[in-house]
Parts: sequence; structure tokens; C-alpha cells
Amino acid sequence: MTTVLEKYNARIESGQLTPDPVQATAAAALNDLEHRLANRKTGGWFSKAETVTGLYMWGGVGRGKSMLMDLFFESAPVEARRRVHFHEFMAEVHDRLDAWRKLSQDDRKRSEWRVKGAGDDPIAPVAKQIASEASLLCFDEFQVTQIADAMVLARLFEALFDMAVTVVATSNRHPNDLYKDGINRPLFLPFIEHLKAHCEILELASERDYRLDRLIEAPVWYSPLGPESEAALDRAWDRLTLGAEPQHCVLTVKGRKLEVQREAAGVARFTFEELCARPLGSRDYLAIAANFNTVILSGIPTLGPENRNEAARFVALIDALYEAKIKLVASAAAEPESLYPEGDGSFEFERTASRLHEMRSTDYLSEARVELEAD
Repeated sequence: MTTVLEKYNARIESGQLTPDPVQATAAAALNDLEHRLANRKTGGWFSKAETVTGLYMWGGVGRGKSMLMDLFFESAPVEARRRVHFHEFMAEVHDRLDAWRKLSQDDRKRSEWRVKGAGDDPIAPVAKQIASEASLLCFDEFQVTQIADAMVLARLFEALFDMAVTVVATSNRHPNDLYKDGINRPLFLPFIEHLKAHCEILELASERDYRLDRLIEAPVWYSPLGPESEAALDRAWDRLTLGAEPQHCVLTVKGRKLEVQREAAGVARFTFEELCARPLGSRDYLAIAANFNTVILSGIPTLGPENRNEAARFVALIDALYEAKIKLVASAAAEPESLYPEGDGSFEFERTASRLHEMRSTDYLSEARVELEAD
């Protein structure tokens, strides 16, 4: 199987990537991790599997963290592995914790996930479930903003590491800055120590924002709608994800599931129908803004009183993306000022049109993402 370092070098040779010593260092670290995983001791009746130290890559947007992790995930010599957005993972954890709490004592005793000595604490059995499904967890967009997550992370990851789960993660923050200024943060600090003890911490400190380069080399707004604009979005997707295999993920918003059919390398792709023709709201759009750096949106129609509900959702979507400084690449029936040409609501839409124009500017595309709390 081709290693992550070989894949990275092949992309440089093909011209898809520019040589970057910081990325090369990260690729070499991931290559070393591949080697250690391939040679790990699996354990047996009287011994546990060997714990392999993982890798936590942090740095600004556009430095190649997600791209490198995706290359590693594709070639990792581990059959039971999973790549997942951290927000999605934690939503699943809370669902599993709730499900365990609702079991009767008899059901818990009969469960294959029962952990001797755990008592009523659901953390250990949930960690056992997770470890049985994947011995390698790759987390994209590792961030902690919710107290519910912060309060369970230390014990959860202590148990996962004890079960020889290896973690690879990307984040915009150093571990020491996770959940910064959060409520009851002292209770969260043991998690940081667990993470640093079980992961090499590597900063991708390149001064160049490659995603910005790829954004500004072509327009980010395409109109009118048609084959040419859709082909342009396809090219934008390939350019921004560097050809990464699209993934499916599920975000949890106030107990509801929000499906993201296509995402890769911090980029999510949607149709207007998926985001604005369904009963979604501000919380859904904030969750998208909290989990992705760039949104590609296709098929924005002309708006007016006849589709006022879709127009209102579109306004809420743009507000959420704008406040978080998320980048937007879109195809639309018209230029922003002509999207809502007349009728009740057209005057109010002028603010959205103004924001859409600003979101196309180099100044906006250069702005750092603002972290928002996803409900």
C-alpha cells in the first residue's frame, strides 16, 4: 500500500501541491505513525494491545492539516479505523451515554459492554463500545466549546487510551487553549494532559494560507445557473479539497440529525434545496459554520414573495456564515443585488446582497475564521 509520505510527494511531483517544509515534516510524522501502527503488538489473552502514540496537528486555516490527515487515513494500516468531525463524534457519545443510563440494571449486567467495577458510570461501557469499533480515531476540527463535552472528555479519553486507541486530530488550537475561558475549565484540564501524553503535538506553522490561494485564483460566485456554473463548482471542489474523497457526516443540532452528504478537507458541499427548502433554522446553519471552513452552495434561485420561506432561510444561512467568516463558493440565478429583485422582502434583502458582495472580496477571504459555539 502507498504510504502517506509517498502520496504527499506524488502530489508535489504532479504539481497539485507546492513543496512546503512544514507540511513535509507533518507528512514524515504521519509516515512514522503508519510504521508504528503496522508493527504494533496486538495483545492476547494475557496482554493488552500496545498503545501507539498519536498525532495532534494544529495551526491556522489552509495549512494542509485536513489534507494530510485524509492522506494518512486512506493508507493507515489499521482495518478498524474511523475519520469523523469531532462535533459529530461527541454528539454520538452523548447519545450513547443517554442510552446506557436508560438501561435497566439487569440489561446492563447482560450487556457485552459492561465493565466490571464501573457501577452506574456510563463512561467506561461507552468507551468500550467505541474502542471495539475503531482502534484508530481521526478527528477533524477538534474543538471544545460546550460544557457537556468538556465534563466527560477526560474520563472518556483516559478510558480510550487505556484500551489502546490511537488518536490523530486536526485543530486550529494548541491543546492548552482548548475550552479556553470555559465554565468549570479546571475540571477539563486533566483531558489536556491525557491528550498531550498520548499524542505528539505538532504545529503547522507555515505562513502561507494555501486555501486562500486556491480561493482567490478563481471567482467564488457563478451566475447564471447552468452547466457552466456547475462545472465551475466541481472545479472549485477539486481545487479546495485537493481531490480528497468526499465523506458523509451527521451533525446533531438540539437532538436532531443534520446530514452533510459531501464534505472533505474542511469543505462542505450543499444544494440550495438541501439547506433552504427544508425546515432548517439558525442553529443548523451555526452548526455548519462551526464545523466547516468553506461552504460550496449550488442552485440559488431568484427569490421573492413566492418563495419567502426559502429566502428567509437563505438570509439566516448567509448571516451565520458571514459572522463566522466562513468562505462561500456559490452558483446562482443572478448577481446578489438581482437575486430578490422586487416584492415584499426585497428591501430587507439588500443587507444580504451587500454581505454576499463582501464575502467575494479578498479582504473577507483573507479573514480568519471565528469560532462559534454549535448547539
